[in-house]
Parts: sequence; structure tokens; C-alpha cells
Amino acid sequence: MGERKRKEGGERNEGRKGKKRKEKQAGGARVALCKGQEEPGAEGSHLPLKVATAAAAAKQPPRSILSSFPAGSFAHAPKEKEEGREGELSEDRHPGLVGAQAGAQPRSASPWGGQRAPWGPAGGAAPPVSGPALPPLQTPPSLSPGRKSRLASRPAASPGGPRRVFLHADLYNCKEEFQIHDDLLKAGYTVGRITESTPEHYLVQGKYFMVRDVYSKLDVLNTASSCGAPNFRQAKGGYSVFGMGQPSLDGFKQVLQKLQNEGHKECIMFCVREEPVLFLPLDNDFMSYTPRGKENLHENLHSLQRGVKVENLELSIRKEIHDFAKLSENTYYVYNDIEHFKDEPHSVSIRCEEDIHVTEEVYKRPVFLLPSYRYHRLPLPVEGAPLEAQLDAFLNFLRESPNLLLLQDPSRPPPALLFSCQTGVGRTNLAMVLGTLVLFHRKGGPQKQDHSLPQSSKFLPKDQFQIIQNYIATVPKGQQIVEEVDAAISLCSEMHNMREAIYENKKKLEAIGEDYQTQANTTKEYFLQRTLQSLERYFYLITFNYYLHEQYPLAFALSFSRWMCRHPELYRLQANMNMSELTIKGDQITKGARVLVVDDRFSPDVLSTVREMSVANFRRVPKMSVYGMAQPNSKAIGSVLSYLTDAKRKHSHILWVNLREEVVLEGNEQTYTLREVSNLDQQITVPVTSPEQLEKLESVLKSDLLKSQKWIEVYLEQEKQMKMFKTCLTMQEIFNQHKSTCQGLAYKRIPIPDFCAPREKDFDQLLEATKAALAEDCHTAFVFNCHSGRGRTTTAMVIAVLTLWHFNGIPEMVEDEIVSVPDAKYTKGEFEVVMKIVQILPEGHQMKKEVDIALDTVSETMTPMHYHLREIIICTYRQGKAAKDVKEMQTLNLRSLQYLERYIYLILFNAYLHLEKKDSWQRPFSIWMQEVASKAGVYEILNHLGFTEFEDLEDKPLSQLRYRWQEQSRNSLPFRGEFI
Repeated sequence: MGERKRKEGGERNEGRKGKKRKEKQAGGARVALCKGQEEPGAEGSHLPLKVATAAAAAKQPPRSILSSFPAGSFAHAPKEKEEGREGELSEDRHPGLVGAQAGAQPRSASPWGGQRAPWGPAGGAAPPVSGPALPPLQTPPSLSPGRKSRLASRPAASPGGPRRVFLHADLYNCKEEFQIHDDLLKAGYTVGRITESTPEHYLVQGKYFMVRDVYSKLDVLNTASSCGAPNFRQAKGGYSVFGMGQPSLDGFKQVLQKLQNEGHKECIMFCVREEPVLFLPLDNDFMSYTPRGKENLHENLHSLQRGVKVENLELSIRKEIHDFAKLSENTYYVYNDIEHFKDEPHSVSIRCEEDIHVTEEVYKRPVFLLPSYRYHRLPLPVEGAPLEAQLDAFLNFLRESPNLLLLQDPSRPPPALLFSCQTGVGRTNLAMVLGTLVLFHRKGGPQKQDHSLPQSSKFLPKDQFQIIQNYIATVPKGQQIVEEVDAAISLCSEMHNMREAIYENKKKLEAIGEDYQTQANTTKEYFLQRTLQSLERYFYLITFNYYLHEQYPLAFALSFSRWMCRHPELYRLQANMNMSELTIKGDQITKGARVLVVDDRFSPDVLSTVREMSVANFRRVPKMSVYGMAQPNSKAIGSVLSYLTDAKRKHSHILWVNLREEVVLEGNEQTYTLREVSNLDQQITVPVTSPEQLEKLESVLKSDLLKSQKWIEVYLEQEKQMKMFKTCLTMQEIFNQHKSTCQGLAYKRIPIPDFCAPREKDFDQLLEATKAALAEDCHTAFVFNCHSGRGRTTTAMVIAVLTLWHFNGIPEMVEDEIVSVPDAKYTKGEFEVVMKIVQILPEGHQMKKEVDIALDTVSETMTPMHYHLREIIICTYRQGKAAKDVKEMQTLNLRSLQYLERYIYLILFNAYLHLEKKDSWQRPFSIWMQEVASKAGVYEILNHLGFTEFEDLEDKPLSQLRYRWQEQSRNSLPFRGEFI
């Protein structure tokens, strides 16, 4: 009977052979799988019963099964490293295996029922096989040799090369195999191994291993067995805020039971993990596993690409693991011990998708059993502060719980807030503090006992960081707001104290020597970033509490992100967290850590005015007493003052404004600034809150230099020399000397940032100085200088022109000429974001037109510089797009946004001058921006700043105030001084 069946089967196969040959001769490309049958055209080739074929589209790269989540869905994920062996069959060894034909054949019905397996990427057939006899395909060690059919695909030799699919098939049982793997053959899978001693197996997303993320050492509080989760705890003071590490499926049920037994009738569970987590069977339970890269097995994936939901990614990975298990006799390989790799990897039995749970299934299913239970996924960052959107999501979840708001009877108990991350430490601790702050406000503020700090917190320094001191001085009830946050941190500090972490990082940062380096990256830089990240997290907790003070009584009427746009001063504060430049001493120069560079080195005299005026780039606005120039020395200041007070100009009063925010000293009749030897081009700006801070720092450095009496290395225009300074003066001292010969001279130091828009308070200081000077003499001459006389000087000159117009009368506006030049629309400043501002301003088009005339008027004086504050916007944007170097492209991208923002601020300032003129500008520009412009949505427009006519802003962080202002204050220079 068996022999007859085999014969009948052979006859059926012979029938199919003929049919396949005809199809091939008619233009098809199917391979005949026949025992002992030679393929026509294949000289000397004998195809055995078991055959390995390669099907690949020559022009089509491999397509992952996670088509919507390509490799690289994780930002900052470890760089992919190809794992596993190359296939034993390659196109080099078998030139006949070139790939499927471009025209794929439609699938036809299989003789065994069902569909014919798709050999090519789109269902096309494999090409004719030629060349020598093929050797048997070797099977990866992790794939069982007892299987009737196997599939193993490895990455192509090159990223754009053809995909190879190796199929090892028996004719027996192929109905079952082809039906199961019909769709799997379309995907290019990758195999890999962690170490040379471990077997190969399939990798999720083509690059990641599944690693168990909770082990016994993580459970510091030893609560996994008693409570169901590692590091389970409650905030002190009786607040119903709980935190824990990652529980198993059964462990989470135990946690919920514990909360019920303790009388918590309502519970809101927050999973604050941003990485994908899947639960796989282990010891009659389901334990958590996460995908990790080979090079970073101890680090979770983080910072998903925008638009990628972690829940969807978990579902895709689950399907992928299930498919892999089908190919390996219902098993998949995971890692439980990544320290010693003892008995690794472990095989997990996966027979259906229900054998794999995603996070939502573990945490959300209890809703059907406990109606008062709710679950939310709230991804929080491992380091640094949460995003505004994340805090918005948290507040939206709280809105759904009336018992957390004042809308309900406050005597009713609030729901238990339960937070969980991997270890229950960093992110859980952050979330617990957020929850405790909310409950503070529900109770009307922290209770008396809440301020009794644990023993460890009492040893923290009493002096706050400089940024926190500035915060307290800026915000109403600032001291109270900070103290409440400190109390909340203390109540949640059983596992981790956030404030202690800042000081620990600061201590390590300042203990490291100047030259200590590890792998070319300074350890100082590492601890500086850790300090800044932990301080930023603390800063945002204080900001969140400030938000609660204003918005909790209003049931969160404004979202956190919109509220932040109403308080831009907080973004200004956050941008200057590193105040170490204020602590620089003269020994940084005498010991050679920093050098003095003459100003002339980086401020060429483009306007050729040094010969006549002794200073570079001296100029005057036509028909106005407004002047600008580069940095002068004492001699040049005397020349300019003589020029302004001569018989022709007769200025008896002069207001001189120094706009530099970097240290400036004059030694031996030349002006110098501090620079790093490794980066002479970059200015070192000092983040001061008042001009007096900068002048005090200059005085300290001057005294240290004169006391040292050492030869100091200085950089001149073309060379470097060793010099000993016999004289050294600050700018304040130089102008004090000139006041003795020019009685009407008034000197102001108003530091404004280079390349950027002046800050709101900078406009205040410039306007106040102008008003005071005009009150004394309406014919006062206004003189401005920065380093080169270009950006900051030109901006200040335009501000002065606009202000003087409002005092003396605005000139008549002429109609614009029709211009036919490339980018004419944009050189006129008609960007979409600019026109949004124009549309919301009263007489907005007139406000813009006046600024344009002021810009044109000032720019006429500096034509050889080829510098126009409006036209440079589009030029810089185009340069950024054409740049080849990544760093240069990033710098130009930031510059173009800064120039665009500066133009918008000039329009806003002109609108302010018009609207507040009736009250003689008693309300400062900064207050007007906060009280009037912010409510009109100005900062929300500035929070989406960009060139929307050319590109989408979805993945442009610099379009946001938070990142743009932070980036313009950041430098890449080595850390010096102390972190204060």
C-alpha cells in the first residue's frame, strides 16, 4: 500500500514537472523540485531531493515584518551590529542564484490545496538554477534538525543588496509548512548571537535580544514576595501614593489585592516605562522581558521616534516572537542572566500569541474585575525632566478622577496613585513626587509633619543653587513653592532622594582634575550632564508646583504646555542652569587653562574706519545721532568722543552702551577676551542676571592678573606671544577715566546674546536708558558697540531708531517697489510664522513695515559687510540645507531660527511702542509681553517657530522655546570653576 502511494505520488510529481517546464519555457521562473531530474540548461548540475534555493528581488531591499517599525525606531538605540553567520550559499559561489525576475508571477492553487508558497518577495518564482551541484544547507544550531521544513534568512551582504531566503524543504508535509509560512517568506529575518559560545537565533526588529529586566538584586526593599513587586512602598505622611518596580503578572494581582486589603477602594495605575515590555511564561507565571541591543544589554531602549506608540510596538514584537517560535518548533530564546550568561539563552515555549502578554493586557484587564480601577501608560524619561506633553497627559488622566479635584467633597478619600517603572527608583520616584504634590493641593498644602525631613536630607547644604535662587526671586511665592517641592521629595525618598543626587553629581564633577579623561570623553563632561539633568528634573518639579498653585483651583483649565507659554520667563531661567562661568578666577589664565585673545583677531575692519576713527566698523545711521562700531580700546574711545563733541556735531551728551556679555579687559592698550586654547573661535559668554555681575567678574580677573606678575600667553591677530601686563583695566574703569574729559558721557553695560533676539529684559534696559538720556538732552548721541560691530550692534541700533521715531515722529512710508529677484518674498520677511504674528497684532502690517524701513536704514550704513538683519534669515536657512558637515548644518539651522526670532521680536517691540505710548511706556516690555502678548498667543506661535513653507516642524525640537533657548545658551567648552 505504502509503495503504491509512493508511486502515485511520483506520478503526480512527474505530471507537475512537465507543467512546470512548460511554464518556465513560456516565461515563468519556477524551479522544478524533482528527484534526480536535471534542470534544462544547467550543465552538469544535479538537483537532489533536498534543495536550497535563494529568492531575492535584485532591486528591492529586505522588508522587515515590522514594516511600520523599521530598525532604528528607537532614537539613541545601540548601533546595529550584524550578528550570526553569513549563509553557506551565496551568489559568489553560485552565480546562477541571481534573484527573482522583475515580473512576479501570480500565485496559483497548490496541488495539495491552499496556495502555492511565494518564492520571491512579491510571490514570484525562483530563477533557473545553473552551476555545480549545490551542497546541503547547514542549519543554525538553534533550529531543530528534526524539522521537515526550515527557514533561515540572514542580512544581505550590503544594505541595498538583494535579500536571500534559504529554503530547505521535503516534498512530504509541504502542504502544512507552506500554509503556515506563506506570509513569513515575505520577510527578511536576522539571526544573531550574544557571545561566540551561545547559539544563533532570530532577533526582534532585526537587532535586539529579549532580556529579563528584573532580578533579585534589584529588590532592595525585599518586597517582591511579601507585596508582589520589587521595591514596593508608600509615600510617608499617609499620602496614598505608591511606587514599585516591575511586577510579574501574578505579582501585580498580589499588589492590587494588598491595596484592597488596606482599604483603597479606588486605584489609578501608571506604568511610566517608555520602552516596550513583554511578559513571557516562566515558572507558572509571566515575567517581564525587554528588547536590548548587544552593545548595551544593561540599557533599556529609550526615546522612541515621534509618532511611534510603545503599545503598538509591543504588539508588533509579540507577533514577531510568535512567528519566530513557529519556525523553531514553538520555542523562542531569551536571556535571564546577562551578568554571567550561565545556561543562556533559555528557551521559552510559545504555542500561540496568548503565551505572550503585552503591558496593557497585564495592567488593563483588572478593570473588568475592579470597576474602580484604572490604568494609564505615562512614559517618562530615565534622565532629565519630563516633556510638557508628558505632564499634559498626566494632568488629563487626573481630570478623569473627580476625587482628585476640588469639585468633589474633599472629605472623600482620594484614589491610590500607583506608579511603576523597571526598578521602582528613578522614574517611579519622579512620578511619586508629582502625585504627592497634587495631593498636597487637594489637602490645601503640605501638613506640618510633612516638613520634618528624614535624617539624610538634613545634611544637604542650606544654600540653593543659583538657578533656584533666581527662580525664587522671579516667581510669586517662590520660596513657598520650592519648600513644598522639597517636602514632597523628602516624603518619597525611601529609595531615592532627588536633591541628594544633584549634590552627589556636583561633588564628583568638581573633584575631577582638569586633565582627567576617559576614552577621549572627559569624565567631567559626563558628570556635568548628570548634574544638569538632575537639576533640570528638580527645576521642572518646582515649575509643576507653580502650575498647581495657579491651575489646581481651576481644575487644570490650561494644559501645562499652554501654561508654560504664558510664563516664558521660566524657559529663560531653565536655559541658564550652568552658572559656573561666574566663579572663574585669574588662575585659569595664569595656569594656561584659558588664554587671552586680542579682539582684533576676530573683528576685521570691513568698513575701513580704523585709520580715521581708530576703531573697526564705525558708522552712523543717516540723519540720526545713532552710531555703531566694534570693540574700541581706550585710545579709540577718546577718538570717537572727540569726533562726537567737535564743532561740527556738538553733542554735549553721549550715551555709550556696551552690548558684550563676555569678559572684556584692556591690557597694554589692547582689548582682550577669554577663550579656550582648543577653541579660539568660540566666545565664552557669562550667564549674568545683571550687568553688575559681569563687571564684578572682570574686576576679579583684572586683580588676579596684576597680582600674579607672570608671563601670560596671549593670542594676537596673527601670532601668539608671552606678555606680562603692566596695566590692566576693565571697561567700566576706562569710561570712568574718559568722564573726566567728557562731562556729558554716560556709560551702560547691557549684555545681550549674540545671533539671538534680545531677551525681554534687554529691551527694557535699552528703552529705559534711551528714555533717561532723552529726558536729559533730546539731542543725545547714542553709541553702541559689541565685539565686531555687526549683529548685536545692528540690533541695538534698530531698537534705538524705532524708539527715537516714537519720540521725534515716524517718517513717511513709501510703497514697496516690485522686486523680481530669487526669494524676494522671503528677503522681505514674509515668512508664514512672521505673518501669523502680523495678523494678530493691531495694524500688524504697518508694524512690520516700520521695522523693515528701520532695518533698511541701518543696513545702508554697512553695505560692504553684506549683512542685513532681515535678508540674512533666508540666506542662513539655505546655507544650512546645503551644508555637507553635520555640525555646520546644525549650527546654521539654529542660526536661521534665531535670526527669524530676532526679526519677530523687533516687530513685537514696535507694536509695544505704539500701544503703550499713551502711558509713556510705564509698563515695561517684559511685563507687556507676559500680560498682553502671551495671552494673545504670541509665545505659542514662537513655540512652533520654523520655516513651515519649506518643511514640517514635527521632528524639529529647535522650533520649541524650551530647546531653542536652551541650545543658544549651551556651549561645547570644557567645564571650569564651580557648579553653583
